[in-house]
Amino acid sequence: MVRVGLVLGGGGVVGQAYHSGVLAVLQHDFGFDARGVDVVVGTSAGSITGTLLRAGVSAEDLAAWTVKAPLSGDDDVLRTMAATPVPELAPFRPLEVFRRPLRLPHPGLVARALSRPWRFRPLAAGMTLLAPGDHDVVGQLSALREVAGPGWPERDLWITAVRRRDGRRVVFGRPGAPPAPLHLAVAASCSVPGYFAPVQIGRHGYVDGGVHSATNAAVLRSAGVGLAVVVAPMSGWPGWRPDVTAAVRRYSQRMLEREVRALEAAGIRTAVFTPSLAEQEVMGADMMSRARLDEVIQQSFIRAGAHAATPEVAALVREAARAGGR
Repeated sequence: MVRVGLVLGGGGVVGQAYHSGVLAVLQHDFGFDARGVDVVVGTSAGSITGTLLRAGVSAEDLAAWTVKAPLSGDDDVLRTMAATPVPELAPFRPLEVFRRPLRLPHPGLVARALSRPWRFRPLAAGMTLLAPGDHDVVGQLSALREVAGPGWPERDLWITAVRRRDGRRVVFGRPGAPPAPLHLAVAASCSVPGYFAPVQIGRHGYVDGGVHSATNAAVLRSAGVGLAVVVAPMSGWPGWRPDVTAAVRRYSQRMLEREVRALEAAGIRTAVFTPSLAEQEVMGADMMSRARLDEVIQQSFIRAGAHAATPEVAALVREAARAGGR
């Protein structure tokens, strides 16, 4: 039986709503239960969704929790999280992040750029140079520490972050990765540069895995999977609007397409879900805003369901459901 991977990209609380809408319709219409996949790759918001799936939370309860609706009777994980106070966050404005002062590059970053120029990403490197943000992401995710516990789940959960010193991507939970408590790995993956403070794990500070890629789907090449379901809230073509959010989406979409080509070149078939223009309009520019999460879930449920119903995608999702997501 083919092994199945699930990739959950970044996108703040709005991205989590998009995850839950897509996964809920895949379970409702096709029997694909994301809790049963062999490998989960989570970046930023996707690391939270992935951790909750590994803790046994269903897609339907993820959607209910996101909009503060009633949960099913047996979901103690989300009940614990819902009862934990979370500090309010200031609006996330990308332009303000990019205006923050830069620090001098660490010698490790310079050495990496000189030794591997073909793998150097100027934008990613520049993001690691931003001054630390004012918000504490570990405090934001304190409830996750209570429900996830100190250890890692039995089934593979790979969480991406970027080492601030040299801009190198690290995949926590993958064999050979530095040891890290699960809640700190998730916090590191969510630490948006310039907005959150970096997360210290061992001797190094780490920032958001989305600095390297909004999805990091290509890491599945080493996971031994034959089929991947990719949910990418920050991708999707935005048309030719001249704003920052559209520019970020265009960049993320190009990166995603490159990663999907890499997966397919490795023999991994992919079913990819990205927001349409209508969904992007509902999602808005502030990915930390909770103002329209119910609409995000509704739109993603409807439109992801329509996309999944196309013959090629439906065949892949049904196969994924039979193989592991059941």
